[in-house]
Amino acid sequence: MKSALDHLYAVVLAGGEGNRFWPLSRRTAPKQFLRIAGRKTLLQQTLGRIAPPLPPGRVVIVTNRAYQHDVRWQLHDALRRPDDIHLLLEPSARNTAPALALAAVHLLCHDPEAMMLVLPSDHAISPVSALWATIRRALPLAAAGGLVTFGIVPTEPTSAYGYIKRGAAIKGRGYRIAQFIEKPPPAVARRLIRRGGSYWNSGLFLWRAATLLEELSRHAPGFVAPLAAMERARGTRGEAAAVERAFGRMPSLSIDYAVMERTSRAVVVPARFRWSDLGSLTALSELAPKDRAGNVVVGEVITLDTADSILYGGRRLLAAIGLRDMLVVDTPDALLVCPKDQAQQVKAIVGELKRRNSSHYHLSHAETRPWGSFAVLEEGPSFKVKRLVINPRSRLSLQMHRHRSEHWVVVSGRAHIRHGSRTYDLEANESAYIPRMTKHRLENRTGRPVEIIEVQSGPYVGEDDIVRFSDDYKRVKGEG
Repeated sequence: MKSALDHLYAVVLAGGEGNRFWPLSRRTAPKQFLRIAGRKTLLQQTLGRIAPPLPPGRVVIVTNRAYQHDVRWQLHDALRRPDDIHLLLEPSARNTAPALALAAVHLLCHDPEAMMLVLPSDHAISPVSALWATIRRALPLAAAGGLVTFGIVPTEPTSAYGYIKRGAAIKGRGYRIAQFIEKPPPAVARRLIRRGGSYWNSGLFLWRAATLLEELSRHAPGFVAPLAAMERARGTRGEAAAVERAFGRMPSLSIDYAVMERTSRAVVVPARFRWSDLGSLTALSELAPKDRAGNVVVGEVITLDTADSILYGGRRLLAAIGLRDMLVVDTPDALLVCPKDQAQQVKAIVGELKRRNSSHYHLSHAETRPWGSFAVLEEGPSFKVKRLVINPRSRLSLQMHRHRSEHWVVVSGRAHIRHGSRTYDLEANESAYIPRMTKHRLENRTGRPVEIIEVQSGPYVGEDDIVRFSDDYKRVKGEG
């Protein structure tokens, strides 16, 4: 007889934009794809926590369609067999309740007894052994029909998190939830901590997939018709199109608002692990060591009479004098300076950049691609200079540009070039010129990365000036 653990699946949410981590994160390079704490990205660290205990085929990643290539490439670094991961693509951004409904429907197609362990892809959790001890403690409650969330014992009266007030104990494993309190003011947070019995809402959940859909239908009526449409389409030739239409009709609600704050099945299990949602740049102080003055220093930084600050340097020297409790983040195209206690306001800056349709909202200085990455070194009205890094045994699409020509200089490695009807190799210090309206392709056939400096020139050098004829990653125009 199978246990609840035999039906456990991890559902990793990887579709967010991470606005509060600007300027490190951007819309095209959100927080979950950044290497903030160590050599692996936050998504890769999340997969590393769950992949070993769960057998192949038990991990589902739900992400925005625009991020699918970033996710697939990162799987190669995080896992030996990335095909063991099920990738579900959200047809549009619809918040966490539709994303989890999509995952639940998918899992129930394969396992009617499926249990969902819901993990955001951009949190910091340690140690892994304590995480799994908490999961095993919560499994019987979820198997019995409870909607379990993991509560974090507060360490300070912060207003950055929502709070959960516990009710009656359940079998010594957890508590019924008496009340959800959304990001209370400091005075209320201090009172909650002083009285005890309250936890931070971690955003980690555990439940039966069938229970989630039942409670969604009961407490969020807008999900009833779309879920029924998905069920009718299951196994038909038009299933994909029907699911996409149904997903677009689901209300854009968080799972907390749609279900957890309304259901009578909500349960909180106190966590036995260290946790941070990395909700703002001040979380860097939790991930990096401090100097004797309490500063977190990243990059080439010189300090004088500066204490208790976060100083994140980029490619240039950062010098700080006389700062107290400040946050300074320097990137090649943007500089953020603010008091640490105002870090949550970064989201308002991002909102203004979005309103202006600014490139500083959309684009990161360093852009990841399925084949590698590129960084814009310099650009003007009719030129752009990039540094390309092509991963081993990877290649760009066979493409053409209508408005620009390109000049490539190989810095390191050996690049294989298709130039019109010709093919040839370029070694370090060799170059090639690709006129506009010429089919071309860059490829790395070796086991080491290839680094190239690319100079674009022409009346228009936007990323969407690209016509693809063949692409290993099935991208369309404008996907980079």
